[in-house]
Amino acid sequence: MRALRLGRLLWRAIALLLLLFAATALWLAIAGWTAFGETPSGTRLAKLERSPQWRDGAFANRRGGWIDRAAAYRNLLTGSAVTVPEPDAPVPAVRPAATAFADPPPGGLRITWFGHSSTLVEIDGARVLTDPMWSRTAGPVGWAGPGRWYAPLIAIADLPPIDAVVISHDHYDHLDEATVRALDKRGTTFVVPLGIGSHLAYWGVDAGRIVELDWWDSHRIGPLTITATPARHASGRLGTQSNRTLWAGFALAGPAHRVWYSGDTGFMPEFAEIGQRLGPFDATLLDAGQYDPAWPDNHLGPELAVEAHRLVRGKTLVPIHWALFTLAPHGWTEPGERVLAAAHCAGVAVTIPRPGESFAPAAPPPARRWWPGVAWQTAAQKPQLATEDGDPARRFRVPPCAQGKKGLRARNSPAPAAPSTPPPEPVPLMPRRQQP
Repeated sequence: MRALRLGRLLWRAIALLLLLFAATALWLAIAGWTAFGETPSGTRLAKLERSPQWRDGAFANRRGGWIDRAAAYRNLLTGSAVTVPEPDAPVPAVRPAATAFADPPPGGLRITWFGHSSTLVEIDGARVLTDPMWSRTAGPVGWAGPGRWYAPLIAIADLPPIDAVVISHDHYDHLDEATVRALDKRGTTFVVPLGIGSHLAYWGVDAGRIVELDWWDSHRIGPLTITATPARHASGRLGTQSNRTLWAGFALAGPAHRVWYSGDTGFMPEFAEIGQRLGPFDATLLDAGQYDPAWPDNHLGPELAVEAHRLVRGKTLVPIHWALFTLAPHGWTEPGERVLAAAHCAGVAVTIPRPGESFAPAAPPPARRWWPGVAWQTAAQKPQLATEDGDPARRFRVPPCAQGKKGLRARNSPAPAAPSTPPPEPVPLMPRRQQP
């Protein structure tokens, strides 16, 4: 009888937990309804279905992808103890004044990184924002989702006039409803991959200021040509929306300068085609953070970011997609440390500005550590190796620096651009902090 009573109590507890879960899910759906956006339909869906990237009712990567879900969940429990900055060592961000962008850059090109993937690119008389994210959390409601480590470094109202906002895909840390609505009031144009226009229109953006591009499509705004470039990623804001919108990088080409923003992407040798068709680039803004070996095809990671930079014929590498949110179980400073090490090995010029700090790629500041010395894992300790075609037995590999090689290169790819600044000093390797 006692066992029977305990069994009934257990089932009641499980039923109560399920009820609470269902109620929370329902509340979240109601509270975040508009943030979920809208799935493409009608003429917009018809356009998607004509895309070479559309297969069997959704967009698909040409090379596929692989995830070790068991390892991914395990890594959440055993990951770094320093995935966020310590309270006594916050990110030393710069807060630009409202007048900081009043004058055009003297050399025609200036880049300001606001953390994660949000940058302001001032190029040949045009201003472009990449994946602006000004909200407190990267999620459908203000209290749910990864929270930002520091407040936005400049108010949207204090930004200079923006000619275009480019959005790489519709994940919450890249496409934010509140930020879009605020920028929409300024009358800017949104240049996005196929399908994302459905979200923007649902949020009130005028159709005349929404430009949707497939890979290799271009759109001209003033002196600037914006071209969507292939990427290896995924999309979706609800389970039913998975991969119903496209993902992309963007090449920004002016009369005198060129910049490539990778968006979120795993590695693929096809980056060489981007360099051949649209490069060389004065600067590359590359997805170097928020990675995990359990899902190696979703993001580049530090070492393959350096390889992507070389393949697209970049001059100065700027690692982004880190230093604002915790989306992966690596140490928060690890992307910066490992990019410095990989760039030094490959002879690649790299600059890592503090969030909010502007720089001119023609004379970039030398690579330096502005972050604290906390524990991180090297490429040898935790390799981030993308699969070639979704098969975990077939990987892209970067030879160790000690072998004196410059790393992998796609067949017939061009030689890497010469570095514009001296390579950084060798990086001292720090042991990983012991887990509590």
